[in-house]
Amino acid sequence: MAAPAFLNYHHLRYFRMIARELSVTRAAECLNLSAPALSIQLKQLEESLGQKLFERERGGLRLTEAGRLALDYADTIGRAGEELLDVMRNRAPGATRQVLRVGAVATLSRNFQVDFLKPALHRAGVEVVIRSGSQRELLVALHAHEVDVVLSNSPARRDAETPWHSHLLAEQPVALVGVPAWKKKRLVFPQDFHDVPVILPSLESNTRASFDRLLASAEVRPRILAEADDMAMLRLLAREGEGLALVPPVVVRDEIEDGVLVETHRIPQIRETFYAITPSRRFPNALVGELVSNLSAAGTGTKRRDA
Repeated sequence: MAAPAFLNYHHLRYFRMIARELSVTRAAECLNLSAPALSIQLKQLEESLGQKLFERERGGLRLTEAGRLALDYADTIGRAGEELLDVMRNRAPGATRQVLRVGAVATLSRNFQVDFLKPALHRAGVEVVIRSGSQRELLVALHAHEVDVVLSNSPARRDAETPWHSHLLAEQPVALVGVPAWKKKRLVFPQDFHDVPVILPSLESNTRASFDRLLASAEVRPRILAEADDMAMLRLLAREGEGLALVPPVVVRDEIEDGVLVETHRIPQIRETFYAITPSRRFPNALVGELVSNLSAAGTGTKRRDA
């Protein structure tokens, strides 16, 4: 009969240091141990867990999926140990927290991100870590187990190596928005938009491509006042009053409610989509599934359906 597995607190401490340094040699130096001795400790922990915690790659180590999960628990146990010491020394204990790592494409609406994260932000014991970047950069982080979910305007390309799941959380028509004075001009879209100053997403945006096609088919050429790949910048430029900005209404929800901006033209032919991209994992973060379900069921002024 096999001996029952048990966890060694020191093994977890050593594992956390290796995960921080992603190098046995550097971790051993920090711990004042020899690298061979530390490697033995790591091997014993992997045998106890029955899982490989690191993959070797050029330039160092990379956490496996099991390693990322084990690190979450090791961090929790480590903090609990530190809290125990604090309690024994009559210090106020800190709360053990669950970590949710979110990657958000830099062009994504900040309001939409808050809508997605709101249940977690208002829950005790949850720490949210948000990382911004391009979809490509964030998918690399997702593959490396550095984030639990990626929020994006477009689905991820799926293949045998990266079996992503792209959950369509919301979709809505885009609109042209500007200061209230633009509403008084009573422009008809698209025929009255020749030489009208507009503020548009960058050329890499699917929304921009659709808008350009729509105007070209009407043989209308507006005057491009500015381009930006950041939704927050489009919102700020619209507030300057010099042109109409093409954005999903959720981006300027607060400004519209306050009367700072108005929606002059809804464009139903163009739709902005919002996705949560998750990987196929043996150890998924349960909170991600809960947030996806919550946003799909809740109402924030956008149309939602499961993908």
